[in-house]
Amino acid sequence: MTTQATSSTTTELAITGMTCASCANRIQRRLNKLDGVEASVNYATEKAHVTFADTVSTDDLVAAVEAAGYQASLPAAEPEQADADDTDPNRALRDRVVVSALLTVPVVAMAMWPALQVDGWQWLSLTLAAPVVVWGALPFHRAAWANLRHAAATMDTLVSVGVLAAFGWSVYALMWGTAGTIGMTHPFRIAVERTDGAGNIYLEAAAGVTTLVLLGRYVEARSKRRAGAALRALLDLGAKDVAVLRDGGEVRVPASELVVGDTFVVRPGEKIATDGDVVEGGSAVDASMLTGESVPVEVRPGDAVVGATVNVGGRLVVRATRVGGETQLAQMARLVEDAQSGKAAAQQLADRVSGVFVPVVLLLSAATLGFWVGTGAGTAAAVTAAVAVLVIACPCALGLATPTALLVGTGRGAQLGILVKGPEALERARRIDVVLLDKTGTVTTGEMSLRSVHGDERTLELAAALENASEHPIARAVAAGVDERRPVTDFVSLEGLGVRGRVDDLDVLVGRPSLLADHGMPLAAGLRRVVDDAHADGGTAVAVGWDGAARGVLVVADTVKPTSREAVQRFRDLGLTPVLLTGDHEAVARAVAAEVGIDAEHVVADVLPADKVSVVRRWQHDGHAVAMVGDGVNDAAALAQADLGLAMGTGTDVAMEAGDLVLVRGDLRVAADGVRLARRTLATIKGNLFWAFGYNVAAIPLAAAGLLSPMIAGGAMAFSSVFVVLNSLRLRRFS
Repeated sequence: MTTQATSSTTTELAITGMTCASCANRIQRRLNKLDGVEASVNYATEKAHVTFADTVSTDDLVAAVEAAGYQASLPAAEPEQADADDTDPNRALRDRVVVSALLTVPVVAMAMWPALQVDGWQWLSLTLAAPVVVWGALPFHRAAWANLRHAAATMDTLVSVGVLAAFGWSVYALMWGTAGTIGMTHPFRIAVERTDGAGNIYLEAAAGVTTLVLLGRYVEARSKRRAGAALRALLDLGAKDVAVLRDGGEVRVPASELVVGDTFVVRPGEKIATDGDVVEGGSAVDASMLTGESVPVEVRPGDAVVGATVNVGGRLVVRATRVGGETQLAQMARLVEDAQSGKAAAQQLADRVSGVFVPVVLLLSAATLGFWVGTGAGTAAAVTAAVAVLVIACPCALGLATPTALLVGTGRGAQLGILVKGPEALERARRIDVVLLDKTGTVTTGEMSLRSVHGDERTLELAAALENASEHPIARAVAAGVDERRPVTDFVSLEGLGVRGRVDDLDVLVGRPSLLADHGMPLAAGLRRVVDDAHADGGTAVAVGWDGAARGVLVVADTVKPTSREAVQRFRDLGLTPVLLTGDHEAVARAVAAEVGIDAEHVVADVLPADKVSVVRRWQHDGHAVAMVGDGVNDAAALAQADLGLAMGTGTDVAMEAGDLVLVRGDLRVAADGVRLARRTLATIKGNLFWAFGYNVAAIPLAAAGLLSPMIAGGAMAFSSVFVVLNSLRLRRFS
């Protein structure tokens, strides 16, 4: 007997039609029923990550999703081309919300204020409410029908049935009851009146529920809209075109046409088009966007360079060694994608409970109808009670609980420089107990500055005069130390070592201590100690010499933000353990950590982008919920992997798209405020949901007992919504 081995393939399906987390669970269960299929469906990104055996085809996968009542499609061959269309995919939903709201406001106003009930007002209400119930609520009706065909029920089912029941009874009361009599009014009474309901209409409940739940859906859709933007931003970071050397000349071609072995030119200020080796020239390369290194790296022939880094010095000629999907940039894009696909779907309480809540309400409504018919109360009274159950159970407050708190919380956050991307971030903010802080651009400014001068009064003046003629970041930090610029002659840039020239008729040499030693100007013991201390404190030492002797040392370093120490203390006050995470050297990292108050055992240095993700996973594996604060491309994958990603808005678009919270200001204290605001907003949402469910639990029995007419039920439902909104508005006082 022989066994034939089967291979497996991995793909992603784009899923449409999901409205809650229970939809994602249903699709996932349906896919996993196929032999040889292992699927994970992410409601937040609306994608299914599927590994399947060669005995299963992609058509089988799509068919399984469609059999569950949803739509699926394979990834496009060139997804980046679709990004050229900037049309808002939620525009149709937004238009539906706006039109429904314009039609609903007068209906609700007339129902609640008898002074507005002119002759024939009830027929005007019917005219205005009908488009809302039929067209505005169409997404709910479609979803409810699809769920019915698959023997399932969600919040869409309850919205659809409740809206149609309230509208249907209103039409009955207008056409065959007494509600359509011209001149009659419906005063809004608190007291419950036992009637047959034939004189009451509930159009304001039907239209109001539709509009308010549509608004909640639109807010949710906007929060999920840009799920894949981090990958697009990462890929956009690369150079668009490149000057390739062919037949002795330069030819400008798209960077995508590069092949391994091509030789191309990179001028100062240009991005390096792809990974390669330098074959000619020397320069400093700013790799901070990818590696987090605060100091540009000196490169010369034979050194490797990475695509998307920036040439800040001289002209380089580079031979391509990796192109396309093999480059470091592409590998980082895959890291971000993997981290995002591994995130859990939004676990909103309303979605989890709806699987039980909705069918129970439907059964209660049917039982109420049967009970009142069976007791001889009459069909009209029975229908009135059953409709009251549906109306009072309509999830109006549930639909508002999350979006109103989110709108108020995010609005207040925007005033404070904090952007919250969605309710998922709030849930994660509650659980985190460790915060990883990227160093460059987050804890520090990411810019070199002059820290100290060791030597006589001329040391800085002469060095600044020479460095002013250089474009190197360290040179700019030295040059910024003086206001006046002295003339320089015979200027020479010594590749990767320093500069030389004449200032005030003096031959001045500025650069590495080894450069001065090679020119017969070794540093004295005192200056040598300065250099060693600078390295130990994470600084860079620049030696200055003239008249045949080393005269002084300048120390430059990446500057710690003045607010970082206070921010670290705020994290501690929130019960979080701060950890410094950086691609810089150990000495630099420890010096910065000591300055801001982070314990030495919580410093992780010399890490590559992939290593940052590993550090996040290691803390998670140890049982911690991890927050990551960063601002660069090198942080994007870690931001996506973390339980909560906080992206500094002063950084790259990639980091901001990968983060769950975006901090508009470059002040690290805002990160602590962001965690506190997220926790406060989540607490408000949970309070709203508790009230909404508690209201249903208390009110449904009253409606089933016939103690509430649908009109009173509609008023109670409106009150529950007002309570939820007022509770959410308390977030405006957050400071």
